Amino acid sequence: MRTITLEEHFASPGFLDGPGREFRDRALQYRGAAAKLFEQLSDIGSKRIADMDSAGIDMQVLSLNYPGTEQLEAADAVVIAQEANDFLNAAVKQHPTRFAGFAALPTAAPDKAAAELERRVRGENFKGAIINGHNRGRYLDDKFYWPILECAEALNAPIYLHPTPPPKPVIEASYSGFSPMLNFMLAGPGWGWHIETSVHVIRMVLGGVFDRFPKLQIVIGHLGEGLPFMLPRLDNMTMEVTGLKQPVSAYLRSNVHYTFSGFNFPAGFLDLLLEVGVGRIMFSVDYPYGSMQKARAFLEQLPVSAADRERIAHGNAEKLFGL
Repeated sequence: MRTITLEEHFASPGFLDGPGREFRDRALQYRGAAAKLFEQLSDIGSKRIADMDSAGIDMQVLSLNYPGTEQLEAADAVVIAQEANDFLNAAVKQHPTRFAGFAALPTAAPDKAAAELERRVRGENFKGAIINGHNRGRYLDDKFYWPILECAEALNAPIYLHPTPPPKPVIEASYSGFSPMLNFMLAGPGWGWHIETSVHVIRMVLGGVFDRFPKLQIVIGHLGEGLPFMLPRLDNMTMEVTGLKQPVSAYLRSNVHYTFSGFNFPAGFLDLLLEVGVGRIMFSVDYPYGSMQKARAFLEQLPVSAADRERIAHGNAEKLFGL
């Protein structure tokens, strides 16, 4: 069975000298697990492929590690996005059957971001874009960013919306008051950035993004960032209230796709399956933060038919991204 994973991260030298500098310095200081993550993120070559072979992963679609470019000044974001995309493109050219890429975008400069996306998709066969959450507290429902969305729809290029911590005022109000590490975990992978991503998606729906760009497709990870559990409740915001063409749930079933990305949770998977159907679910690992071996074992144990397992493992991704 072919396997394609879709939330798999890398870090380029320019990124590590820029927005990833804090992570790099922490890894070099503390060594151990952080140093191993640093090494795994920096390698998009033979070592990573050997790990993929060992776990039974045929292809990774790679994206620039959080926090990406979204918290940078526009000029700096342009430089980092181009450097990261060049680094990724070289790896894909060297290993075209094992790697594909999502383009990093300078979201703070929407026209330049759209041009970068078009150049990478048309000229270098990138499969879509990675956007790491809000841009300094502004979300993709803001019409300022709509040149990016218009370009993505025209190119049939999905956008992978990856978590990022909430804006600082939200962190201060809701995710502080504990130890520094606990504050970080609460605002980040322990809770906050999953809720942040679901809020971002809801804002896109309520802001009319998918009425304006009905063919636009986005992808979110972690079994839907909590959205499937709340999906029926969201329709309490009726069409009379929202002014949208469809119920909120309809957009979550027609414009959004969902990946595992380290959430190897049977109950969460079943909830997602029941709410959106097998055609919108895709395999992923969240490498190097998630284990390829554990994700592959979870895929094999899913309570679905052999045909549906194939769709989740590779078929849905092949259809959406042209892989």
